[in-house]
Amino acid sequence: MSLQQPEVETASDDEGEGVFFIETDSESEWKDEDQIDNRELILQKADALASENRLKEAIDYYTMVMRDGAVRPEQLSTFVDCVLRNFKRNVSEPEEEPGSGEDIPMFDCPSCHSFLGEPVTLSCGHSYCRRCTDHSQLSKCKLCGEPVHWTHAPDQQLKVNVILSGLLDKFFPEDLKTYKTICEIQELTTRRCFKEAVSLASDVIQPGSEVASVEVKGASEEVASVEVKGASEEVASVEVKGASVEAGSFEEVSVEVAIAARLCRAEAYTGLKQYRLAMEDTEFCLTARRSAEGFFQKAMVLHAMGQTDESLQVFLQCLAMDDNFTRARSQVEMTDEPPESVERAALSRTNSLCGHAAGLGGEGLKRVWSAPQLGDQDRAGLLKRKLSVSGAGPGLRSVGGSKQKRQGGEQSEAHRGQVSSCSPARRSIPQGQPKSSDLECALCIRLFYEPVTTPCGHTFCKSCLERCLDHTPQCPLCKESLKEYLACRKYVVTRVLDDLIRERLGEEHKERSKTNLEETQELSDLTRSVPIFVCTMAYPTVPCPLHVFEPRYRLMIRRCMDTGTRQFGMCISDPTQGFVDHGCMLIIRSVHFLPDGRSVVDTIGGKRFRVLSRGMRDGYSIADIEHLEDTRVEDGEELVRLQRLHDGVYDQAVRWFQNLKVRFHNQILQHFGPMPAREADIQATPNGPACCWWLLAVLPIDPRHQLSVLAMTSLRERLQKIQHILTYLQSVPDS
Repeated sequence: MSLQQPEVETASDDEGEGVFFIETDSESEWKDEDQIDNRELILQKADALASENRLKEAIDYYTMVMRDGAVRPEQLSTFVDCVLRNFKRNVSEPEEEPGSGEDIPMFDCPSCHSFLGEPVTLSCGHSYCRRCTDHSQLSKCKLCGEPVHWTHAPDQQLKVNVILSGLLDKFFPEDLKTYKTICEIQELTTRRCFKEAVSLASDVIQPGSEVASVEVKGASEEVASVEVKGASEEVASVEVKGASVEAGSFEEVSVEVAIAARLCRAEAYTGLKQYRLAMEDTEFCLTARRSAEGFFQKAMVLHAMGQTDESLQVFLQCLAMDDNFTRARSQVEMTDEPPESVERAALSRTNSLCGHAAGLGGEGLKRVWSAPQLGDQDRAGLLKRKLSVSGAGPGLRSVGGSKQKRQGGEQSEAHRGQVSSCSPARRSIPQGQPKSSDLECALCIRLFYEPVTTPCGHTFCKSCLERCLDHTPQCPLCKESLKEYLACRKYVVTRVLDDLIRERLGEEHKERSKTNLEETQELSDLTRSVPIFVCTMAYPTVPCPLHVFEPRYRLMIRRCMDTGTRQFGMCISDPTQGFVDHGCMLIIRSVHFLPDGRSVVDTIGGKRFRVLSRGMRDGYSIADIEHLEDTRVEDGEELVRLQRLHDGVYDQAVRWFQNLKVRFHNQILQHFGPMPAREADIQATPNGPACCWWLLAVLPIDPRHQLSVLAMTSLRERLQKIQHILTYLQSVPDS
């Protein structure tokens, strides 16, 4: 309950002093809810304007909402997207992160371009080092652009690719040792052991080898010193904060190690509040290789220094290179701020966003649009001039001086040219490695063919894994549940392993491919070793939906789809032979897989066949068959009599179907569809008129009688048999 004093209306003479009135809690709550609804509507309007790139109007609406209270960080997501689009548009020459358009070495991580230590294989088949995949920071594969769907719990570590990890440990032990040291530095930083992290990172960067001191030439303010490891050969020129730097060239692998170690050390320096040293490390990394990770770390240093505008601009530069860099986006949206500081921080960050989005500060925008001496056209002209001046180029502002120098234009071009000239170093696999035994499937004990890696980190041949999952949704080795993996049904080849096999085990791979091709061709024959589904009666042209749940038939259906035949035989069972001597081929029209591995298969009847011999393959029946066709009637008089018989049976069937009870009538329509139309040429197909098979499917008779009609090759005999059945059913009351 609350007390409020209403406003005094000056038009009323009989009212005296302000009178207090009682407002109930329910009325107060109703007003609060109404206010929340209004805020949501205004935010929706602001998001819509931002989506249409109408930034000025969007800013007005966002400001309106913020006057009434704090805006949750995630509510600025649409606005951030719009700002980022404009930021990219204003960049004269948009940059891509190095490696996005070049051939990345086989054993390098596509994200950080460092050694592929503790490799984690994503659902798209590409592998990344675990440092880049920890905490689900990778939202999209940098090679194929496919979104990354994490199936593990947030507090659960990703599983390393066991086969690939073992090979890397065998081939490159020193690289793996360095990688683990970098991971240890990150772990120390996470535990806030900043001094220990700095010490260990410094050991990696300067392991006692020759260190060259590089002097910055042409710096207009302070002179910085940059340390470059291994500067002993030809001299290369780079640029730092608008100044040329001469340094000895160095091995590319050493550069990547130095970058990783310096980025970790910069984070530790930031934790120690030694911002100058942190900035030196980030500047070195950006000089050696411009990367989204480098810009992100620099932005974090600026943010820790309280330079909100500068940090925001560098965050945007990071997102301009990699718009799926989730940590940078989180910082821009302030999703990682403590709850108690969200209101203050969101206001500060949003004001900065507005300034960068429009090319001038929020106050400047307000002054332009509220100037009393300017008309609408003048205001628009002034705003346009301000936007054009401020949007000439984004430019990164350096720290440490009053002047703001831009890294763009000719200097950026020179810098980018020198960085791109450094081609990634390719690691050499030891001679005679790998052996074929290193790349064997644990299920078939043969060389991997289409190797697929499960979320638990184990690798199998694609076909071998699918067969195992037909029986149980568990990994064949560690028994970890693969229910989610099975539900996605996305078995993509692990690219690194497949490329390694093709490159280093070429002859073995050719032999394995030849064997697989022979097996596939054997499965593709539609007269020899045809797969037989022993279940129910099937008829030409009649739909036959199936619910497939047995492992043997899951395998059979998958093979029919993989080979491209999309056909199999259907027979009813026989107690002595396993299945009867006659059946019908079914053509698969579609397959809908259920999350647990079962499937609903939509089929339609094709050719009839007679079984010549029987056999078994991997649990399901197979048979050599010959196809059946009706004997054509060539005599003219005989054909006339056959046509007359067909017309009589068709009319009799129509009367029987129309006289059925409504319930039975509707059930037939639902399962088999309407009765086929009368055909002009009753011998147009080898199986005869479709109406015969439709009637045979819906007539309530024993399957053995239906089978005898299916086996007939005389259309006259088939029509006479159906006529006798219809006559009998019409004579039975309530049939």
